[in-house]
Amino acid sequence: MPTDDLRLAEQYKAIIHADFDAFYASVEQRDYPELNGKPVVVGGKPENRGVVASASYEARTFGIRSAIPMSRAYRLCPQLVRRPARFEIYRSVSSKVMDIFRSITPLVESLSLDEAYLDVTECETSEITPPLIAQALRKRVWDELSLTISVGVSTSKCVSKIASDMNKPDGITVVRPGTERQFLSPLPVQSIWGIGPKTMERLNSYGINTIGELAIRDISWFESNFGSNGRSVRNMCLGEDPRPVITHRQRKSFSSETTLVDDSEDPEILREIVIRLSNDVGVSLSSRGVRGKTVKLKLRSSDFVTVTRQRSVTEPVQLSSEIADIAIDLLSQELNQKNSYRLIGVGVSGFDSLENSQDAMQLRLEGF
Repeated sequence: MPTDDLRLAEQYKAIIHADFDAFYASVEQRDYPELNGKPVVVGGKPENRGVVASASYEARTFGIRSAIPMSRAYRLCPQLVRRPARFEIYRSVSSKVMDIFRSITPLVESLSLDEAYLDVTECETSEITPPLIAQALRKRVWDELSLTISVGVSTSKCVSKIASDMNKPDGITVVRPGTERQFLSPLPVQSIWGIGPKTMERLNSYGINTIGELAIRDISWFESNFGSNGRSVRNMCLGEDPRPVITHRQRKSFSSETTLVDDSEDPEILREIVIRLSNDVGVSLSSRGVRGKTVKLKLRSSDFVTVTRQRSVTEPVQLSSEIADIAIDLLSQELNQKNSYRLIGVGVSGFDSLENSQDAMQLRLEGF
């Protein structure tokens, strides 16, 4: 898509989706220049049934993706360079890039450590267009952090997110107002949020392979095939997404989940993933000074049956190890079902502020 003027009429929003390229692996290559140009992964040791958390683009050429077993990654690429995860560093980098985003517009919605939406509608003038803002954004991230991001620019969150994936790494894709449906039409159906591999296979069996072929169905068909999500899926296929960029949310939970490239029933692989996800959640809780009393485990089996298990504790948890202990125990109870799983998630809810938690802990110590 061209990257020159994107003229937005007053009724249109200007939304940027910015996404780091191979975030963890790129930070490792930045901090250790001898790794540049080499296939790099971040994750656990293969002898401990480690899992790939992030793969550089050099590693991806060998078919290596996140969530696959590290042992398999080494079989695909024996010369692979593995780095252990440094979540404190990644979070620090994320904080810096979010500061850059907010220096451009206060309307920033952080989705994770490595991606965010920016509403730059009010930043636009006759001389400063959204694509120029996106270009300046990419340049600042490179100049200040020596990392690349890919961005999508459009009138909605859905289209911008899809667009940001089009020219990775270090790319920019602009979708002009009024061309959203034309842009989406030739793309595969799985580009739409909520359409996973199983749904894609079902749609393909109907002869529906592209978003354009899906978009021509009427609303009753969508509601019949997608249930309560039918209307929103149809709107996204048409390039319509009225959701605003939300800058502040009252978080009721923190969670992290991953979809496995290959379904797995291996207990060690599943436990390793739970430990990694628990670490993500623990880092989020620690950085925000909160603790939670309920740990949740989400599992989606190969046949797309989703179950959620949770356990509440008397003393709020925050440390990754505390979260992992409970989540692994919940997992162990499900492993007896002999299911193969395609998605795993770990979350914590039932928050208590850090100040209150520390007061309570101090009272417990004083009474010990």
